[in-house]
Amino acid sequence: MTRRENTLRTIRFERPETIPMRFAVNAACWHHYDQDSLQDLMEAHPILFPEFERQAVVEPSYLLNQRKDARYTDPWGCTWETTDDGITGAVTGHPLSDWSAFDDYRPPSPDETDGTYPVDWTRVERTVAEAKAGGELVLGGLPHGHTFLRLQDIRGYENLLYDMTDREAKLSELIAMVEEFNAGYVHRWLALEPDVMSYPEDLGMQVGPMISPAAFREYVKPVYQRLMRPAREQGCIVHMHSDGDIRSLVDDLIDGGVEVINLQDLVNGIDWIADRFRGKTCVDLDVDRQRITVHGSPVEIDRLIRDEVETIATREGGLMMIYGMYPGVPLENAAAVMDAMERYAAYYA
Repeated sequence: MTRRENTLRTIRFERPETIPMRFAVNAACWHHYDQDSLQDLMEAHPILFPEFERQAVVEPSYLLNQRKDARYTDPWGCTWETTDDGITGAVTGHPLSDWSAFDDYRPPSPDETDGTYPVDWTRVERTVAEAKAGGELVLGGLPHGHTFLRLQDIRGYENLLYDMTDREAKLSELIAMVEEFNAGYVHRWLALEPDVMSYPEDLGMQVGPMISPAAFREYVKPVYQRLMRPAREQGCIVHMHSDGDIRSLVDDLIDGGVEVINLQDLVNGIDWIADRFRGKTCVDLDVDRQRITVHGSPVEIDRLIRDEVETIATREGGLMMIYGMYPGVPLENAAAVMDAMERYAAYYA
């Protein structure tokens, strides 16, 4: 069974051979760890890194808003800053912090950018064609932070929440502008006929969401539904990612068309996730990056991964797992995560 078929069977509850596991090494890791040691780990885990090729020196490519001490202004006019190469920055300059600038404000074109970075659609089309020819899963979608976070970046977080509370008339115009851009971007991707369309956007904090459920339903959910509808009508799988505690928003997300939910494990609760989704909606579980994998022991890490598999997965499918490694995780703990993910991928085999 190919990785593509195995993933699709997982999502559709059609008895995959293994639980799909992904381990992502953040670009900043290459200047925080000994490169040979990190490559040793990747080389020793071919299930997670099937296409790994060792390099004498790893020179990671940093995105435009991941470059230390180099301010970046994106196509919407938002200014980003970071203090560590490879770590996505924060928006420190909001182009519409004052509504007086709105009359002259213009959106970028989805023919040229995803809203954060430039896009070469000719290259994207070539990459998609190569993936299809190789039998690989084709993942398309909007950039991270496409709607709620985009509005926040443009206006500023507090300003945006006040706008929603005060029912600011200009906010509706700005939302329509952002939605029109996103709809154009979705249309460009759907023309390439991907398997999955992703709509990643952080909505949660450590406890609770960043936006009230009432405000989400009024201002954001209808936009999500309109952006997801063309993908569903085309037969694409709709994937949604959000960091943070999103328990009070999840029903609205699923109601809006989400078929695969990527959410964090411990902040939402493993048992709660199982009660809400097990056997019904595919969970793309984001494995803890705050507590056990950073400060725990290898034994505790193994237990965490095993418990998540046993609690959420079914023999029919419905569970994928992803771990993002960032600076600060002991290498022995990273190795333990890799070991456990490879071991329990075959839990039902």
